[in-house]
Amino acid sequence: MRLDNELSIPFDKSKGHIAALAFQKYSVSKMELLKACWDKEWLLIKRNSFIYVFKTVQIIIMAVVASTVFLQTELNTRSEQDGAIYVGALLFAMIINMFNGFSELPVMITRLPVFYKQRDLLFHPAWTFTLPSFLLKVPISALESVVWMAVTYYTMGFAPEASRFFKHFLLVFLIQQMASGLFRLIAGLCRTMIIANTGGALTLLLVFLLGGFMIPKREIPNWWEWAYWISPLTYSFNAITVNEMFAPRWMNKRASDNVTQLGVQILRNFDVPNDENWYWIGAAALFGFAVLFNVLFTFALMCLNPLGKPQAVIFEETAEEQEGIEGTKGEPRLRRPKSSKDSSPQSLSSAEALGKEIAMQRMSSGTNPNGMSRNESSLDAAIRVAPKRGMVLPFTPLAMSFDTVNYYVDMPLEMKAQGVAEGRLQLLRGVTSVFRPGVLTALMGVSGAGKTTLMDVLAGRKTGGYIEGDIRISGFPKVQETFARISGYCEQNDIHSPQVTVKESLIYSAFLRLPKEVTNEEKMIFVDEVIELVELDNLKDVIVGLPGVTGLSTERRKRLTIAVELVANPSIIFMDEPTSGLDARAAAIVMRTVRNTVDTGRTVVCTIHQPSIDIFEAFDELLLLKIGGQVIYSGPLGKNSSKIIEYFESIPGTPKIKDKYNPATWMLEVSSLAAEVRLGIDFAKHYKSSSLYQRKKALVMELNTPPLGAKELYFASQYSQSTWGQFRSCFWKQWWTYWRSPDYNLVRYFFTLVAALMVGTIFWQVGTKRDTSSDLTMIIGAMYAAVFFVGINNCSTVQPIVAIERTVFYRERAAGMYSALPYALAQVLCEVPYILFQTTYYTLIVYAMVGFQWTAAKFFWFYFISFFSFLYFTYYGMMTVSITPNHQIAAILAAAFYSIFNLFSGFYIPRPRIPKWWIWYYWICPMAWTVYGLIVSQYGDIEATIKAPGFDPDPSVKSYIKDQYGYDSDFMGPVAGVLVGFAVFFAFMFACCIKKLNFQSK
Repeated sequence: MRLDNELSIPFDKSKGHIAALAFQKYSVSKMELLKACWDKEWLLIKRNSFIYVFKTVQIIIMAVVASTVFLQTELNTRSEQDGAIYVGALLFAMIINMFNGFSELPVMITRLPVFYKQRDLLFHPAWTFTLPSFLLKVPISALESVVWMAVTYYTMGFAPEASRFFKHFLLVFLIQQMASGLFRLIAGLCRTMIIANTGGALTLLLVFLLGGFMIPKREIPNWWEWAYWISPLTYSFNAITVNEMFAPRWMNKRASDNVTQLGVQILRNFDVPNDENWYWIGAAALFGFAVLFNVLFTFALMCLNPLGKPQAVIFEETAEEQEGIEGTKGEPRLRRPKSSKDSSPQSLSSAEALGKEIAMQRMSSGTNPNGMSRNESSLDAAIRVAPKRGMVLPFTPLAMSFDTVNYYVDMPLEMKAQGVAEGRLQLLRGVTSVFRPGVLTALMGVSGAGKTTLMDVLAGRKTGGYIEGDIRISGFPKVQETFARISGYCEQNDIHSPQVTVKESLIYSAFLRLPKEVTNEEKMIFVDEVIELVELDNLKDVIVGLPGVTGLSTERRKRLTIAVELVANPSIIFMDEPTSGLDARAAAIVMRTVRNTVDTGRTVVCTIHQPSIDIFEAFDELLLLKIGGQVIYSGPLGKNSSKIIEYFESIPGTPKIKDKYNPATWMLEVSSLAAEVRLGIDFAKHYKSSSLYQRKKALVMELNTPPLGAKELYFASQYSQSTWGQFRSCFWKQWWTYWRSPDYNLVRYFFTLVAALMVGTIFWQVGTKRDTSSDLTMIIGAMYAAVFFVGINNCSTVQPIVAIERTVFYRERAAGMYSALPYALAQVLCEVPYILFQTTYYTLIVYAMVGFQWTAAKFFWFYFISFFSFLYFTYYGMMTVSITPNHQIAAILAAAFYSIFNLFSGFYIPRPRIPKWWIWYYWICPMAWTVYGLIVSQYGDIEATIKAPGFDPDPSVKSYIKDQYGYDSDFMGPVAGVLVGFAVFFAFMFACCIKKLNFQSK
């Protein structure tokens, strides 16, 4: 009744305790949130300074290139043709600074997942994220604008008046701000890299085609005129051209009719408004677009959610076996699997149930294959519940011994800056021990002790540093090429191709790593055995997926990682943190898999960090390191960890372990640096003076001598399969990867379809209009723009795919699965059928709608040139990933060369007008050959005359394109050969860079 009376009174929040309820959406004031986001943004800019330095250096290089191409000593201000060259220079300045904002796209996409998490947890509102990201880039943009202007303006010979210089500078700055806002908005709307690249390319195509410079406003069809007025480049082109052409040097001269001012006539030729006020209209519009795009970006972040949600992908027939939700008093439980063979604890609902099953089926102590007593923990009992699976392929048990192993790296610059004089930093110091068959060894130590470093050194996975010491396999010196054939390495990060199934992942590994002598049927049987061993038989048809997005859970991915190594039938397996990031139940399942593997007689070593009691006591031996990479214990654990406890408790001053306390935790606590200081002891020296070390040293010396009759490991070839066999397996996996990547293929197909329809409707039947030189220029622009932007899209969308697969490639190459050439060739050839299909419908749409001449030769030339242009752009995108550390840097690098391809394509500045010191680059510019081939194949044989200023009498189309553009109609053979050559060259460079460059630092 008292509660009822209290609740009947309306609540007055002023009388409530301040901590009882939240009365505000955010925990601190908006200004504090803004300051926090501002500080974080500034920190990220400093941490990612390489990107901004790279962008600035890139724009300096492009400024130097542009200023030397359009050098004022090579230009004049005497005629309309000269004015057209100046307009081309202005256009290039505009396009360069537009593309400069492209880097915002990959950077923002990578930051969105963190933003969405923080937004949903009410860390801060969206505007506190977008405002700093916009304002803090303003000084960087201003610096880039200053650099561009300082290098190009007077070098190119633009209007010398100071007022026009500063007005030009303002436009360049506003173009950069507008472009950055536009690409941020695209990132916020598209939310994934592949879709964002396509959205970015589609937007660029729209604003470029309808900006008034590719096709004059008077020629734009009525149904597309709205796009002219909403294109930011319309206003920037009009403003930047008006600023230059109203200069006295242009307005004080007469055009060819001796009546009109030369500047006005040039503006008319390009259909630019003949009004100087258009400068301020354009500047205001660019400022408005910059603000609008950033505001829309903020709203996009407020309203939209990430496209991918964590989920498991399980096929329908498998789902029935995996389904386990049944209500018992509202409490869910997992239904036991139908298979009688599966008596594993994963069918129970909790750790308690797992413990009960373990207790019921506890087994007595056993001995391992080496005759060594092994403790029987509760987890160990669970491990033995599952029947020992068959491993149908024989293998040779091998021991690894290593004596006085040291490892050094070059001294980090940060430590040198603090006054450290040494040139090298030692990470491992005199590590000596053995790993034996049938013995599960734990490699432990506090963070920074060198656990993973030691494992990488022993497994041969280090990509740098200096290794000293003696490492032997069954008494013979370790040779990495042969060792890779008999060893497996399970990395801490579970790296797999996301678009293949569990079973396909194992088939791929087995067919590449098992010897040629093993038949295909035996390999498939072995794969099934391994799937059963790691208890993935109910998930064998599940797509692996991306971590945290789709596909397998973390625990299942761990088991898949182990299985991928097991199908290689290795004798020695290294596992780096196999239970990292797993809960107790998932860790128990993984450790059961590990124990099953050890029970087959293999040598297994695991790094482990703070394990539970059950997991810790599942190990047979322990190698314990301290900070500095020194051994402080190497020996057996004993039943219930008795040996390790006995060793440390024998050290005077060491506190006794408490009842039911985790031995692993206790061991790390009593051997810490603080304990060393308190006890005044060096645990590494104490270990070296112990009888345990003497016995271990004697065992190492014993195993350093090969057994009688033993032969050193030898393989006739470095890889299990021939080059052809490697290619077939790589192509098989790549084919499935591409087939199951609709976000890649369908998105680029959609872009190509939209681009083809846009070009077709914008340039409707212009192929039949060739009365004037302006008509011909418009047709060249149509063919150039379409191929160029579809090519850009191919280049940008392939980069994330290659980047994901390259991470998998690093793991597979380190495992000795294949060489780089078959892998690269498989990925290169997988693109061909997709680009053939893309080219087919693109060519049919564009050719028919633009209205080119319907002859078989001209159609197939158009098809051939389009196909190889799309192909070399795709291979160019693959190459940029292979020479850069990630696809964000690859996107920035590719964007720089888009601008160079633009400049030297022969469209903005014809070949006869290119300075002789740059003509060499025209001949190595892929787009120049594409434009050359398209124009000559369609118009190189047309004898009809056209009207062209400066020509008397009117020239034929054939002679005009030869005089104006330098295109020879008899040159199609070399053009075709060079286009094929570019595709082959970029593919070859991709293969070489994949082979030679390794951006995985270990």
